[in-house]
Amino acid sequence: MDAVDAVDAAVDDGSGSAAGAVDVFARNGVPRATLETVTGRWAPLVLLALAERSRRFGVLRQRVQGVSEKMLAQTLRTLERDGLVERRLSGGVPPRVEYALTPMGVAFAQRLRRLADLCQESAGEVAAAREAYADGLAG
Repeated sequence: MDAVDAVDAAVDDGSGSAAGAVDVFARNGVPRATLETVTGRWAPLVLLALAERSRRFGVLRQRVQGVSEKMLAQTLRTLERDGLVERRLSGGVPPRVEYALTPMGVAFAQRLRRLADLCQESAGEVAAAREAYADGLAG
């Protein structure tokens, strides 16, 4: 049984996992939870901002416009828990804290960057589609 067959078998029996296989569609699996984290409201923007360079909390909050302190702190804790972001503490008074991507965080951010670029490149088409949709509803 190859990996695809193992995943199919696991999905068919409802377990959502097989020996060594992971399935993003499995309800309680780590891949699905990770996907939900990195595609949440603030995590993609935080990862993209940290891909530019490591940042202190306040600078990161300025870069990710609209995020509250509470949501940024929660997002950073979640990304740190999942091994995508590291919190760097340097000596001094007061201590200086910076956030940076881990190697795994860099891998996620690179893929998100491609998606973000596509979103930016398609902005005009999306706006036109939205307008056409709204016109269809109104007419």
